[in-house]
Amino acid sequence: MTGAVNVEAWSGKDRGDENFPVGSHLISAKYRPHIHAYYAFARNADDIADSKTLAPREKIDRLDIMEAVLLGKRHEGAPSAVKLRESLATTKVSSVHATDLLIAFRRDATKNRYATIDELYNYCRYSAVPVGRYVIDLHKENHECYSSSDALCIALQVLNHMQDCGKDLADMDRCYMPQALLDHFGSSIADLRRPKETPGLRRVFVTLLDRVDRLLQAAAELPEIARDRRLRMETGVILSLAKRLARRLAYNDPLEHRVKLSKCDAVFSVLSATRHLF
Repeated sequence: MTGAVNVEAWSGKDRGDENFPVGSHLISAKYRPHIHAYYAFARNADDIADSKTLAPREKIDRLDIMEAVLLGKRHEGAPSAVKLRESLATTKVSSVHATDLLIAFRRDATKNRYATIDELYNYCRYSAVPVGRYVIDLHKENHECYSSSDALCIALQVLNHMQDCGKDLADMDRCYMPQALLDHFGSSIADLRRPKETPGLRRVFVTLLDRVDRLLQAAAELPEIARDRRLRMETGVILSLAKRLARRLAYNDPLEHRVKLSKCDAVFSVLSATRHLF
């Protein structure tokens, strides 16, 4: 792929379509445009990886162009990468938090199955962890925040995989549910095509939710140790929403209907997070 052709193909999804706030008004106004630039880059790369019309090789070629533009090795072809490059130059935040995302999206272009929980966590290391680390570095927070941020981001990613497990398989033949867990509980990937979960699949979900619970316990210190009070508030809200979504998934079948958060969940999470302002 040569020339100045735009390799990006935005799906139409934006920050409002996400489960959790992305650079919301809780974040200081001086940081929000930069978070939005980072999100736009990630959204466009994700849309390439999830395309139903592009071949795997073309997906990877397009993601490579996004990286080249981001790193200044190429000047055109990915508008969101240009904007993020300019943002990173202003904020002095490392580009690694964006290039790591591209590792996950390249993996999505070619890999449709995950054998173990460790393999899934490794994917989350690139698909989710960089987001939290980017926000921490943007706020000039201490890197001691990384550990709890990593735990929170991995938990959010696993919850999202559980929410969309049936849709991911139906739309993209992609399954993030670890095969070892499916085998252990006498389930199979084919069970994700059913209209309702099987007992074995429910045990897979419960096991993953146990993991999520431990991750969220590890993440609980993040709103306590961040120096920026508005970041403490934002992470407190996200942590509360994650706990609420985990509870929903514990009692609802994600194959029968998409388990999601409500406006009430958002309101109560904001109220519960106000303690982190002080």
